[in-house]
Amino acid sequence: MMTSMQIGEVARNVGMATSAIRFYEEAGLLDEPDRTASGYRVYDPSVINRLTFIQAGQAVGLTLNELRDVLLIRDRGEAPCRHVRELIDTRLQEVDAKIRGLRALKKELNTLAKTAVDLNPASCPPDSVCKILTSVT
Repeated sequence: MMTSMQIGEVARNVGMATSAIRFYEEAGLLDEPDRTASGYRVYDPSVINRLTFIQAGQAVGLTLNELRDVLLIRDRGEAPCRHVRELIDTRLQEVDAKIRGLRALKKELNTLAKTAVDLNPASCPPDSVCKILTSVT
């Protein structure tokens, strides 16, 4: 059984750059690792689970601060499930709001596209930059 891993091995196992691992250390998401006599970082294999969690959380849009909070709950020996559910619910609301905004933007872009098809460039006043964008109010 492996007792420690150097940063390159950890990085290969989770598919991330060593610089990202160092960044997560600096951000407080990972404990500072032990060092060899020559100064190389060495990690307990359990860091793989923590990094996998960080990757999964970022993939669904959780911030590093949110992930740090979840990790702190776990580090206290508590299950962070309720907190994670709340974060997911909040993220869902944010995504729904963004989708509504994107639908409104799409509707506006469709209107502009129709205007652009019918617009005669010769009818644009010389003091206007582009009538396509300024014709819809």
